[in-house]
Amino acid sequence: MNEMALDWSDVRIFLAIARCGTLGAAAKRVGQTQPTMGRRLRALEETLGHTLFQRTSDGFVLTDDGAAVLSYAERMEEEALGFTRALTGKETQLTGLLRVSSSDWFGMHILTPVFARFLAKHPGISLELVTDSRLYNLARREADLVFRITPFDEPDVIQRKLMHIDYALYGHVDLIPPSCGEGDGHKLISMDSAFGSLPDVEWVKRMLPKAKIMFGSNNRGVQARMCVEGSGFAVLPCPLGDATPGLRRIDLGEAPPGRDVWLGYHRDLRRVARLRALLDATIEALARV
Repeated sequence: MNEMALDWSDVRIFLAIARCGTLGAAAKRVGQTQPTMGRRLRALEETLGHTLFQRTSDGFVLTDDGAAVLSYAERMEEEALGFTRALTGKETQLTGLLRVSSSDWFGMHILTPVFARFLAKHPGISLELVTDSRLYNLARREADLVFRITPFDEPDVIQRKLMHIDYALYGHVDLIPPSCGEGDGHKLISMDSAFGSLPDVEWVKRMLPKAKIMFGSNNRGVQARMCVEGSGFAVLPCPLGDATPGLRRIDLGEAPPGRDVWLGYHRDLRRVARLRALLDATIEALARV
């Protein structure tokens, strides 16, 4: 056992399978083929002398032995990523890739124009923008820079409140607007059930208690499009609703609660020149919004 040599890349494959549950999904995550994943997992299990996964019809499930070493593998991952971040943090050239995460509408309507101007000024930098409701892990380099509506609680994340977004009720210009405290006969477009406790969802239920929620989606752009189709009224971020042709704001005498936008990045990347440049450009541009 003392002479056992573990290959970090095999441990990385073990972690990917444990998180994804299938070889196919894990292969996509790490950029390997499915047969290669299976072969390297078997090699790792032979090296260890233990079976790490139970193969089932639904996928791969950790055995007791696999569960026992999972936390050690995760610590190995954190150290390996820290090794990379420590070197990345010394970069001073405005070249390379940055991966950014945000919500769908914010990425399309707020960030994309800023990023277009930034890339025109810095052609050596490449950006990836992932619009997703999932919270990406900055420590694992799933994203270099994250924009979201809740503060970060990770210990190694540098964060700041970027801006405040006003929200309003919107509907098609040809629809007769509802009256506050009623809404009978009117239809609402809202978040899906997983996000039913958001402040704007609670607000519209209180303001229009008799209105019927007829469509739900976690995508604000989809909600705006349904409004354009005349399917109902929706609470939307004002930069989205105001920019959507065919919609108008509906005044119920009280504005829905707005949301703050926070940005965060791992502290090990604070000296990366391309990240600093993107931060400066984004903060300067959005300060005028």
